Amino acid sequence: MAGPFRRRPSLDEINRGAVGNAIGHLGIVVTELGEDFVRGTMPVDERTKQPYGILHGGSSALLAETLASLAGNLCMEDPTKAQAVGLELNCNHVRAMTSGIVTGTARPLHVGRSTQLWDIRIEDDQGRLVCASRLTMAGRYS
Repeated sequence: MAGPFRRRPSLDEINRGAVGNAIGHLGIVVTELGEDFVRGTMPVDERTKQPYGILHGGSSALLAETLASLAGNLCMEDPTKAQAVGLELNCNHVRAMTSGIVTGTARPLHVGRSTQLWDIRIEDDQGRLVCASRLTMAGRYS
């Protein structure tokens, strides 16, 4: 089965786009572009924790939206004429993390011409669920 991606940039090209913005600041790195998924990691450290010393929900949300937005835009035919933009992000934080690395994986639930729905699982290094997210996106055509 062919995946939904219309373009397949290298991981180096993808990760260069994170320099100088929130993605790079939080240490998010895209590690794998599969047939139908995008996977990336984020450290749980002083950049991504809340004052109580645990992973900040906003950091998990940023990882989720980063991976799904990248995936969604790789599904668009011509990035100079159309972009996938987020409409709604839902995050359920189910496990606290105080250190280590979290890994997020974005997979499509629906990829249409005008809307997309992505499921994002964020797990700890033992594969336990930390955050379950969904991102709804719209195609923005210029």
